[in-house]
Parts: sequence; C-alpha cells; structure tokens
Amino acid sequence: MSAQDQPVSGANAEKENTRETAAPSTLGETFRAARAETEVLATPLPAEDQSIQSMEDASPTKWHRAHTTWFFETVLLKRFAPDYKLFDPSYAYLFNSYYESLGDRLPRAERGLITRPSASEVGQYRTHVDRAMSSLLDETALGTNARIIALAELGIHHEQQHQELMLTDILHAFSQNPTRPHYGPYFPALVRNSKPVAFIDFDGGEVAIGHEGEGFAFDNERPRHQVLLEPYRLADRPVTNEEWLNFIADGGYRNPLLWLSDGWAVVRAEGWEAPLYWQYTDGVWNVMTLSGLRPVDLYAPVTHISFYEADAYARWSGKRLPTEAEWEHAHANAGDMKGNLSGSRCYRPLAAQDGSAALKQMIGDVWEWTASPYAPYAGFEPLSGAAAEYNGKFMINQMVLKGGSCATPNNHIRPSYRNFFYPHQRWQFTGLRLAEDSRSQRRKSMSNEDTDFLDSVHTGLSAKPKYLRSKYFYDAEGSRLFDLICELPEYYPTRTEIALLRKIVPELGDTIAKGSTLVEFGTGSETKAEILLKDSTTFSSYVPIDISADHLHQLAQRVAKNYRSINVVPIAGDFTKQVVLPDSVRTAPLVGFFPGSTIGNFEPPEAIAFLKSCRGVLGEKSQLLVGVDLVKDTDVLLAAYDDKAGVTSIFNKNILGHINRTFDSDIDLTSFSHRAVWNAEKSRVEMHLVSTRAQSLSIGGRSFSLLEGETIHTENSHKYTVEQISKLTEGAGWSVERVWQSENPSFAVLLLT
Repeated sequence: MSAQDQPVSGANAEKENTRETAAPSTLGETFRAARAETEVLATPLPAEDQSIQSMEDASPTKWHRAHTTWFFETVLLKRFAPDYKLFDPSYAYLFNSYYESLGDRLPRAERGLITRPSASEVGQYRTHVDRAMSSLLDETALGTNARIIALAELGIHHEQQHQELMLTDILHAFSQNPTRPHYGPYFPALVRNSKPVAFIDFDGGEVAIGHEGEGFAFDNERPRHQVLLEPYRLADRPVTNEEWLNFIADGGYRNPLLWLSDGWAVVRAEGWEAPLYWQYTDGVWNVMTLSGLRPVDLYAPVTHISFYEADAYARWSGKRLPTEAEWEHAHANAGDMKGNLSGSRCYRPLAAQDGSAALKQMIGDVWEWTASPYAPYAGFEPLSGAAAEYNGKFMINQMVLKGGSCATPNNHIRPSYRNFFYPHQRWQFTGLRLAEDSRSQRRKSMSNEDTDFLDSVHTGLSAKPKYLRSKYFYDAEGSRLFDLICELPEYYPTRTEIALLRKIVPELGDTIAKGSTLVEFGTGSETKAEILLKDSTTFSSYVPIDISADHLHQLAQRVAKNYRSINVVPIAGDFTKQVVLPDSVRTAPLVGFFPGSTIGNFEPPEAIAFLKSCRGVLGEKSQLLVGVDLVKDTDVLLAAYDDKAGVTSIFNKNILGHINRTFDSDIDLTSFSHRAVWNAEKSRVEMHLVSTRAQSLSIGGRSFSLLEGETIHTENSHKYTVEQISKLTEGAGWSVERVWQSENPSFAVLLLT
C-alpha cells in the first residue's frame, strides 16, 4: 500500500468527521484561522494549477484567494482603517465578483486569463491585508465596533464558502486533464457496505425553521418563522451509488417520463448518461475524485448530480424530494451535527456509519437537493450597503440544498444553512435524500373496490408462482401510462386497431341500428370510442365502464364536451363483473365495445365467462364489437411489450405503485425489473416483475417474502387466430356476424350478435 493509500484510522476518522472543533477565543484568531485554512488548501497546487479556469461556473484557485482578500480590503479596511493603503488599485477590477455597487469587474468567464498577478503576488496581497485586518480586529478600539464585527464575521464565512469552491473547482479542472492529477492522498473507506434504506416518520404540524440565536447566520436564514407541515417520512440516509446504478440500468437517463421538461432538454443537449465525473471503462464505472480516477464506491452517497437528476431519481423510485422545511425539522428531531466535512481531509463522500442518530449523514458528505425553490422567507431583510448584494438578488430560478458536504469547512455548517444552485449544475458535491408523505397522511377508509383489490393482492402474492391481476394496472397513473404506450412506435395494436376501425365505420353504420347506446367495457382511451361516436346518428348514448373513477371522470368530461348531442353516462366499477345499466340507456339498442385486444388478457375460460357476462349486461338482442390481436412474428410481439424507452417497464411497476398509494404500503419499486416473454405453448406474451434482491413486502397487514430473481406474473396477452377466437366467442353464446382483418401487422375486429 502506497503512502497515498493509507486508510484513516478509526479513532482519527471519528474525531475528524465532526464539525466540533476547538473554537478560537477571539474574532481575530477566528479570522486568522480561516485565512490560514485557505492557504493550506492551496498548498498542494503549483502556480500552473492555481491559474486554470475549466468552465465559466468555476474560478481559478488564485482568483479565489485574491477575491476573498479583496472582500476584506474593500468592505472593511477601506471604510474603517484610516491609515490603510491599497495593495494595488487595479485588483478591484480583477477580483470583484458580482458586487455592482462596488464598481466594474472582469467578466466571470475571463478569470482564467489573469496570468498576472502571479500566485506568489496574490500571496503577498493576502499577507498585506491580513496584517491590516489583524490590527483592525486586535489592536484598535474599532475592533469592538458592532458593524465591523458583523462584516468581519460575514467575510470569514464568505472565505469558508470559497474554500469549498476551491476544492470543487480544481476537481473540475483536473477532470479535464487526461493525466487525471491527484490533489491529495486517497484514504480507503472504512465502511464497505450499506444497510437497506429505512424511512423515519415525522408528525409535522406547525414547526419553526430558520436561524435561531445570536450566533452567525447569513441573512437568507432569517427570520425564524413558523411553517405548517403535513406528516411525512424521510429516508435515514442519502441515496448511494449502488442504488444510482440501478437507476442507470433501468434506463433512467433514457426515459423522458421521469424528467421535468427543462431537465430532459438538458439531458438530451448534454448527453448525460451518469453523474458528472463518472466514466464506464472495460465494464467498470470509475469516477474522478480529488485523489484521481477511482472505482465508484458503491456504498457511498451518489454525488455530482443536478437537481433535475435528483428529481428524476425520486420519481423513478416512487418517492419525492423533501422540502427544506421538512429537512430542517427532521434534523432538529432526529439528526446530529457529526459528519464527514472537510476536516476529515478525505474530500469525498463516505458510506454511512452506525450512530445513535436515527437520520445519518444529515451533515457533511453531500449537499442534499430539496424540492424548495430559493426564495426569501417572509420578513426577510437583506443586509445594508454592499452586503445587501450577498444573497437576496440571487433568489430566483435556483433550488435550496441542505446539510453541507465533504468539502464544507467544519465550523461553517448549521441546520438552517441554505445553499443554492441552479437546477442544471452538478460540479458541487450534491446528492439527494428521499422523502414521501406519511402513511397516516395517505390513510383512508377502504371502499368495497379497495377491499376487493386487497383480497386479490393477498391471494396473488400467496400463490406459487406469485401473480397480480392485470386489471389493477389501471388507476389514473396507469391509464396515463397506457395512453403513452399506445403512442410508442413498437406498440402496434393501438394504431392498427384505430386504422381498422376508421376503415370499417361506414360498414358498421349499415349493421348497427340508428340511435343505439355504445357500452364500452374498460376505457383505456376515448380515441377508439370517438371514432364510432363521430357518427351521431348511429349512437345517441355512450356508457363508459372503468375501474378507475378519476380517469373515467376525466374521460367522460372530454367526450361530453366534444359530442354535445350524445348522452354520456359513466359507470365506475369492475367491468369484468355484472354491471347494471341505468334504465335511461336501456331503451335503445345496446352495442358493447371491447377494443384493444383486452380479451387476450383473460385466460380462455375467463374470456368465455367475461363474454357471457357481457351478454348478461347487454341483453339477448345486443351486439358486441371485440378487438383481437392475432398471432404474428415473435420479435414484433415482444418489442410491443418491452419498448426501448422503458415506458412499459414503468407501466408494469405502476401496479406496485398502485398498491402503495391505495394501502399505505412501502414497496420499493426500484427493487424490481420488468420482463416480457413469449410463451409459445400457451400462445401469449407474459409480463413479469422480477425481484432484484431478497425482500419482504408489507401490504394491508400481511407480509410476503420474495427471493432474489423471484417473479410476480402481472399480465398475459393471448394472441389468437381468427378461427380460435371465433370458436371461443361461440362457446360464450355469441355468433360471429362479421370479421374485419388488417394486413401486416395482423389484427381483427369481430362483430358478435
């Protein structure tokens, strides 16, 4: 083991990985300690490294050293030290950052062009200002002036912010260097595993957030104020690299459904496929660190991700990001101030260690994105003078982060601290912690439909092999996802059936009585029914029947708006069971409509029973239109149920999301993968959910264990020949009056009487 690969000893690591350090006894000592730390951080960097600027967001190390010095010189010494002499008047233009009230400045993108002054001359500048500041704070009566003390404290914490930026900016610069330079030694992690994430419940209520007390805080942390929180749950640790790899493997960066619109635009424009600094080489993910290129530590918190990525991951996992108020309230109740901060000298996130706090790594390791936009608290008052430009003018289009990182100075962070960055930025040590609404918040009394749903889930997960009934795909989210599936290029059934329906509408008008009532069993989309309803002389009423009341309500509103002459009578219920139609629609001839080849989702005996049920609902003299997918090439079939964009995968997992939302369950959707297979013996496509690890599911008071690799069978889609489907319908008491069939890909619509 080389000198650069020495592990941190347990005792020293525990001591260093905490913000609790001996506090300097005077303001002057605090000032000198902060200034000395900046020089310690700059020491490993020769003059060449200190001059580089690798992107506009970053700044050269030399510039950081000079800018923080300029701040003390301009904000304090020029105003309060009457005998102070400027080191170099030209520095005001070179090293002003964004203070409009303090004069013109060099454009940010050009900071890397400043070859002069040299790094050595910047050091002389710092010494000049440090002497004057020490004199101001230690040796004059002015050092007790409240305004000077306040501005000096602001300058010290400003210096500490730039210490973190020095590390993140040089990391970005080194990542652009093909030689992958080391900033410092590599300390192997002591913890080489991670426990499954757990969620901690918080009652919410009226809680206080913001800075409290007399100690230093930035103006954006004030005033302390009351916020009303609903009950919520917060993950006990940040998301790890291992968990992020599952997101990548599941197509997270390729699935637009997971992303905010602006985020998806950035993903496509920048070609994001993984967090910043990740590289996939010879089958291994490596990451650029301040100790050079290293294998990704599976158990450490994922970092260098944007808000957009954090939000997409949360959506993929079926959770959400916490608000800053939730984060701060949770820390006050279940966190502590220990953490992997810059004092550890590791300068990278480490795996969570066991501790007494219920919430781990709330301080240090990674700044945690929240769902809160960076905005002023009610009653916010910016500082006066030039310091007013410090925070307030940036309160737009940025998001709040909490908790500090492995590059944050030990005595700089506090729970009320509000960091902020634009949602696309990811060169900082930024990660995420998941949240969700609490079970008590989601709990509601169960309807008869939910009771049936729960009984079905318990029955299916108790069986061997396990299964779930496919009709429970279709809550509002499932219906939305299926609408998206119908637009996919691989999913031929919808567009093929729609084209066939449009073709046969004139012939249907000759075989269906005028003024009939159209009864649709299951309403994935109104598009197909709309094709039939356009001929207002054929149908006078439309009765959609669907298990999803929310989706049904939205559909009924749209149809009623578009076809004002048609009486729309929605019925929320299980269309596979006997449904009683209202008398208002039974006076007209009844025509059933069962499109989408949904008949293929039934086992043949179930299909016969369903068709008999339709006869019971519609009556003896009724007609029934049925869409049927026909047998075809296996590759075409499987592509339709396992699309490249991964929408069907999300749709399949949504049945677990439906269970979570309905029964206050906590199934981890990310621990399942989607599988579609062709069962030639039974002439059907099968969809399964595959458990990617051994786990236990708690649903409605019962637990169900799954082994790694065990499957839950979620759907069958039988494919028929015309002869097979005709025989099946006749077995249910129907006669085939007409058959319309498309060419390639083959699909059929049958009119039964």
